[in-house]
Amino acid sequence: MAQKRLGKQTVALENPPSIIATATIVGPKEGDGPLKDYFDLVLDDDLWGEDSWEKAEAKLQQEAVKLALNNANMVPSQAEYLFAGDLLNQIISSSYAARQLKIPFFGLYGACSTKTESLSLGAMSIDGGFADTVVCVTSSHFSTAERQYRFPLEHGNQRPPTAQWTVTGAGASVLSSSGNGPYITHLTTGKIIDPGIVNANNMGPAMAPAAADTIIQHFRDTGFKPENYDMIITGDLATLGKDIAEELVAKEGYDISKIFMDCGIEIFDGERQDTHAGGSGCGCSAVVFAGYLYKALKAGKLKRIMLISTGALLSPTIIQQGESIPGIAHAVTISNEK
Repeated sequence: MAQKRLGKQTVALENPPSIIATATIVGPKEGDGPLKDYFDLVLDDDLWGEDSWEKAEAKLQQEAVKLALNNANMVPSQAEYLFAGDLLNQIISSSYAARQLKIPFFGLYGACSTKTESLSLGAMSIDGGFADTVVCVTSSHFSTAERQYRFPLEHGNQRPPTAQWTVTGAGASVLSSSGNGPYITHLTTGKIIDPGIVNANNMGPAMAPAAADTIIQHFRDTGFKPENYDMIITGDLATLGKDIAEELVAKEGYDISKIFMDCGIEIFDGERQDTHAGGSGCGCSAVVFAGYLYKALKAGKLKRIMLISTGALLSPTIIQQGESIPGIAHAVTISNEK
């Protein structure tokens, strides 16, 4: 009997794991944005001494994991599982990072929703008694993602106003069966929602219905209301998708407007940095959470948040064949109290 389940899609953890440390590494553009003071390491060069952007992204993950564990006064051999994912084909950034880290590895793919997917599965493994220490990490890189999903960078294509800027960065979180919080207390696993959008440069609206569906289901499953949270923050809906999600949630009777934010909006200064609709990528919610949000929770500026990483589950091949873009969103409740 699934005693920890609430409603249709939510789990209430009996032994909520503590997030005992985080680490963030970001590229130069992210380090020039509004959240620059919250990141552990800002790169001067997004190749970071490597001879390809793909190798640089794997290095981002690898070093973010090592830095997070070091912040917890641990080394990689003390972690029991690594839950990791990225945007690239065959999640090569995660696999090549795991090759160096030598931690038992679960490779995940949920597009830009992978951060909360990793936190969900990592928290379940600890709550279930299968591990005491796990690391959850995701990454993205503007140059690797853009040339995989859209156009070769050398083309210099003009980006439409609906386009988002893929975040170059990796965010790692160390979860433990012991610690003083913040704690992961609830998980709401999303289901795929497809609004029929076929434009790979319009991902915010493609993901917004999935984000709204998960937020609404979380409230229904738990009985929580918007006033139970200091902040509800999505991963990378950006300006267009955020407005759509907020409206869809409001139609079901939940007014989240006063506490609703989006990592893709917060990470860049859209006008000064010319990021159009905002940020995106697996690294977007990863670095905003592991940097800004985690530090705000530790300082007591936030007491309880819902983080909903959002993903557009497209591939270049299927988009060229005219298929639409399915969306997914996973939510985790993170609180300073169990």
